[in-house]
Amino acid sequence: MLFFDSSASRKSSPSPSHSLCSKSSNMLRAFSFLLLLQASVVFTLSEAKLSIIHPEAAAKGFNVSNVQNAGACSYTAVITTSCSSTRYTRDQISLSFGDAYGNQIYAPRLDDPSSRTFERCSTDTFEIYGPCAYQICYLYVYRSGPDGWKPENVKIYGHNSRAVTFSYNTFIPNDLWYGFNWCNTASSSARKSAHRWPLYAVAALFVFLIL
Repeated sequence: MLFFDSSASRKSSPSPSHSLCSKSSNMLRAFSFLLLLQASVVFTLSEAKLSIIHPEAAAKGFNVSNVQNAGACSYTAVITTSCSSTRYTRDQISLSFGDAYGNQIYAPRLDDPSSRTFERCSTDTFEIYGPCAYQICYLYVYRSGPDGWKPENVKIYGHNSRAVTFSYNTFIPNDLWYGFNWCNTASSSARKSAHRWPLYAVAALFVFLIL
């Protein structure tokens, strides 16, 4: 008589609970990897921004004596004065900005105490004409006088340029062009960060594999 053992031919299959746990584990690992990768990208971008966040004095070679303001392009400068600035200022305030290709726009003597320009907590808008520039990447403010003045930020709108905001939140030194030059610094920081982000991605992958 032959006996057939059905248990010998039956293949074992994972229990539903084991399969569910395995799927949950894989989903958790995938989510962790994406989270770590996103964090590395955010850290890389913030690294590029932090190196150019503070205003500083213009380079010694910076000047506006040869600037030709005749041009077909108009720009809008929106200047917000900090609420911690002096109540009003009689100082002479000028503005200069431009792109990375030598196109410079100069706006002398924006101040006008009679019209309450640059009073504390105020926002003043100026229409400025000058050479047609590409993306605006630097801006300097010049102040001369005894009162002092603290801008919160300066925002520039141009025809060939995305709107760009230069955040000050500090008093402008006297008789000094003071501001930002992102034309070279930003690209340099971006290049350095571009070299680093693959390292962050590898680190994230390593953590993902050991989870």
